[in-house]
Amino acid sequence: MKTTINSVHFKADKKLEDFITQKIEKVCSKFSDVIGSEVTLKLDNTDTPENKIVDIRIMLKGNDLYASKESKSFEESTDLAIDALKKQLEKYKGKLEGRD
Repeated sequence: MKTTINSVHFKADKKLEDFITQKIEKVCSKFSDVIGSEVTLKLDNTDTPENKIVDIRIMLKGNDLYASKESKSFEESTDLAIDALKKQLEKYKGKLEGRD
């Protein structure tokens, strides 16, 4: 599985990229239908400290799952987005099992 990480208007450090990749691989390892994933890191131009946005798209055979979360750190945003994607993956897996 390939994970692409794009940071908009800044350079993400290796530690953050490794953290994100590790989290995504852990979630996707339970599902065989995963083709790859795309992550976009953005800084929102607001005065609030909750301005770190993480968009994660997991590409599945015939479907894509997407989550976007915003918080005060990229790690926290990643965790929130991963939690949302876990729920989506469970729901998707349940639909597949229902069709068998």
